[in-house]
Amino acid sequence: MSLPLAPPSRVFVELVPWADGGREQGLVAGGEALPAARRALSAAAAHTGPREVHVCGSAAVSARPDRAQVVVRVSSTKEAAAEAQRSVVRRLDYVAQSLRQRGVQEENIIVTKDFRRVENAYHMEAEVCITFTEFGKMQNICNFLVEKLDSSVVVSPPQFYHAAGAVENLRRQACLAAVQNAWRKAQDVCSLVGQTLGKPLLIKEEETKDWEGHPEDCQPPKLSGSLTVQEKIKSTTIHATSKVFTTFEVKGKEKRKKYL
Repeated sequence: MSLPLAPPSRVFVELVPWADGGREQGLVAGGEALPAARRALSAAAAHTGPREVHVCGSAAVSARPDRAQVVVRVSSTKEAAAEAQRSVVRRLDYVAQSLRQRGVQEENIIVTKDFRRVENAYHMEAEVCITFTEFGKMQNICNFLVEKLDSSVVVSPPQFYHAAGAVENLRRQACLAAVQNAWRKAQDVCSLVGQTLGKPLLIKEEETKDWEGHPEDCQPPKLSGSLTVQEKIKSTTIHATSKVFTTFEVKGKEKRKKYL
């Protein structure tokens, strides 16, 4: 006697995608997720959010001095006060005329005069302080004055410096250059892995430095009077560095539209 056959059992299996939309799938039996799959789904759901790329960027910039100051000293000592004054004024007029003929503006010239008695004589001294923004013109004018005037006229060596706000502007340039370098690096990374760089999520400047002088000059500095013009320019050149940390959003690969 044969026993009646039991009705066939049925098992329902469904493939459920992960929460992050990836290709891997978990098994669900009877409409409910298996314990391992449930844990994986919970972990994936906890890490949902925009994909990001984190990169650092750095930059170094420098700026040569943009101003130079030269002082021309004219002096005379005479027994008569009028003679001392005439001697100085005559040479001052010559200096002023030479500067105007060579394109130096009046606002870049400051004249100071000092008149005093020295024992039984009168001494007058005048200083012409000239500010230059063109160093080639400065050298030509200084050479001309040294050649044309006598030893009673002293032309000081140029003193180089920066206009107000130059250091702050250089720091800003360094920061912007560092951000640009970080952005380019992030673009290269995304391009390498076939993704598209999105908007910046975080830009943080982590370090900034600035100093004056040549960064690689380890020798003891010379006395200021023995430096050449180029050495003075190099010693007054300012440098700035910046390092930034950035976070950018990463988008999926762009799909090209097909046009009929």
